[in-house]
Amino acid sequence: MKNKFKYNKNIVYSCKYHVVWCPKYRRPVLIEEVEVKLKELLYQIAEDIQVKILELEVMPDHVHLLCECDPQFGIHRVLKRFKGATSRYLREQFPHLKSRLPTLWTNSYFLSTVGGAPLETIKRYVQNQKEV
Repeated sequence: MKNKFKYNKNIVYSCKYHVVWCPKYRRPVLIEEVEVKLKELLYQIAEDIQVKILELEVMPDHVHLLCECDPQFGIHRVLKRFKGATSRYLREQFPHLKSRLPTLWTNSYFLSTVGGAPLETIKRYVQNQKEV
């Protein structure tokens, strides 16, 4: 049971989400050192808020994330943290992002719970994004 489910003091859960979000105007700005730093930041934030990133792929114009989080914390809070902190940091570190975009991320995102398809299928899909 420990491998399949997570728990805290009052719930046992298995909540895995496939999330996709884009830069404003879907601009292809997530490249080179921006991509590297974004991945680093997402893993760091995930550790801070106790979210497990199962797979992550950054495309030039969008991000694919497969993660698991405590449902009491909520996936909407996870994304708010990811998008808010990365936008602030990346726009500060890479000034060219400020000149091209009023904000780094759009307000919207795609979210799907992972349950209908086997987890390995979703993992392969995220891993192979750059080859599609």
